[in-house]
Amino acid sequence: MDDRTEAGAVPWRHAEPVMGTVVSFTLRHPRTPEMRAALGEAVALLHEVDREFSPFLPDSAVSRLRRGESGRADTAPAVRRVLELCDLAHSRTRGAFDAWADGRPDPCGLVKGWAAERAWQVLRKAGATDACVNAGGDVRVGGAPGPAGVWRTGIADPRRPGRLLAVVGGRDLAVATSGTTERGAHIIDPRTRAPATELLSATVTGPELLWADVYATAAMVLGAREAHRWITTLPGYALLTVAADGEARASGNFPFLASSG
Repeated sequence: MDDRTEAGAVPWRHAEPVMGTVVSFTLRHPRTPEMRAALGEAVALLHEVDREFSPFLPDSAVSRLRRGESGRADTAPAVRRVLELCDLAHSRTRGAFDAWADGRPDPCGLVKGWAAERAWQVLRKAGATDACVNAGGDVRVGGAPGPAGVWRTGIADPRRPGRLLAVVGGRDLAVATSGTTERGAHIIDPRTRAPATELLSATVTGPELLWADVYATAAMVLGAREAHRWITTLPGYALLTVAADGEARASGNFPFLASSG
């Protein structure tokens, strides 16, 4: 693609395998040296997060914490910050999000959204006002993909594989989904230590991907009735759930572009 890309042209893209998924970047911005450098910085940030937080890497900070080889005070500032955010997430979700549910630190439910939000902010600060970061289905967008459009994010229907439940639209928005479609009932209710099974999926939209991701996980634990009551206490956030019996329910402020039921 011509490096002289102008506003209105087809966006340019980059896909990066990292954190056990693929993080894709879409930018409607000229491919300037500054923007290439910002993309490189965002990608490097994601790999650094993976090295520090992956429970599958024996030398990661999280693995050392889980083995008891180090304590919170011994970790790098970024690790301490994530653990502080996990504490805050526990409070904000009324205990439904618990990074210590198995007695050892496991911040994975927060880290991906936190990292993707930071990567998006790197691009934003570099001047990429029209950009999208998609971290394995958790999405952060800003601006627009074209002069007259909005970013569109499809939400998979857990009842009908391969079909969409809804399409979300926005110009400055985070979208995160938790569910059972790919990994089964893998989210543990910290209050019962049993898998959360009332919902098939929960999608949260809002202004920050870190919290949309956390709140989607918490909604899976809380179940439809409690989660929909709770989400109304969080300004700017909206919720779409699909229950195990197939019932789909959306909060009144959910940013639908289209819905297939």
